[in-house]
Amino acid sequence: MKMLVTGTAGFIGHKLALDLARLGHEVIGLDNINDYYDVGVKYGRLEHSGFSGPYDFGKLIWSKKHPSLGFVRMNLEDRREMEKLFQEHEFHRVCNLAAQAGVRYSLTNPHSYVDSNLVGFVNLLECCRHSKSGHFVFASSSSVYGLNESQPFSTHDNVDHPISLYAATKKSNELMAHTYSHLYSLPCTGLRFFTVYGPWGRPDMALFLFTKAILENRPIDVFNFGNMQRDFTYIDDIVEGVIRVMDRIPPGNDRWSGLNPDPSSSRAQYKIYNIGNNKPVQLMDFILALEKVLGKKAKKNLLPMQPGDVPSTCADVEDLVQDFGYKPETTVEEGIARFVDWYKDYFKI
Repeated sequence: MKMLVTGTAGFIGHKLALDLARLGHEVIGLDNINDYYDVGVKYGRLEHSGFSGPYDFGKLIWSKKHPSLGFVRMNLEDRREMEKLFQEHEFHRVCNLAAQAGVRYSLTNPHSYVDSNLVGFVNLLECCRHSKSGHFVFASSSSVYGLNESQPFSTHDNVDHPISLYAATKKSNELMAHTYSHLYSLPCTGLRFFTVYGPWGRPDMALFLFTKAILENRPIDVFNFGNMQRDFTYIDDIVEGVIRVMDRIPPGNDRWSGLNPDPSSSRAQYKIYNIGNNKPVQLMDFILALEKVLGKKAKKNLLPMQPGDVPSTCADVEDLVQDFGYKPETTVEEGIARFVDWYKDYFKI
């Protein structure tokens, strides 16, 4: 099939586009290569995928390692260029992983989230609608659970109380996708990712920040005085889940009722899944596992909870298991070891 994957200079998109190309699909990747974090890592991912630039806006280039993998630099919010891309290519599947990421950044840069996560998202939906793309899959986030306290977090629970603008835009994406599925019969599947980590990970995420600081003999910032737990999910497990979901168009739920509406499904071809490890790890245990791999103790700067953060996450993945016979299984110890191996190789340590 011919597929569009947005966010391919990003962490998850880079891995997904490569794996799809290796499976024999023709893949066009899209990214605007913004400077939210170190663009050197983004260019490194593109180089790893076989691209050498220059990365001119709107110009499609092809990988030297994978002939069926292309890349175009583009902003999702650029409606004319997006429409032109869909007119030139007939995509059977579209996976949107491009977004302005980060909970804390959304407190100080709200407009960047509106531009990319709302305006850009609608542009994608419109392009998919008019080109009759076969299945639109998009990244949501565990952050949509917001003030929910019942755990594990279930897609069948109401999530109307986000506590960051980032989370609010992701919840909005789910609502917009359902509307397009209902009105225009566009099959849509949303995926709520839980704390993704691993090789080629984001420099603004905890594992990258901790590893860098420990190796440089600097203290690490530990929020909520370490009283946090996260459902850390390894990158390969996430991408395996995405690929399985892309292959399956949601059939619509004939038993769905407006008298007792299930937020995770609809009579329309629409479905929401969690993709998480379903095994939350205490932050201090996560740090201990990293210390063991590095053979070095961390100096800890204990700090209060940050605005927009939640103390705990845990994914209910029963729907994923039921529909796909799949759930993430990589342990934190395995995943951290693989990340550190990559980190030392990438930075020549």
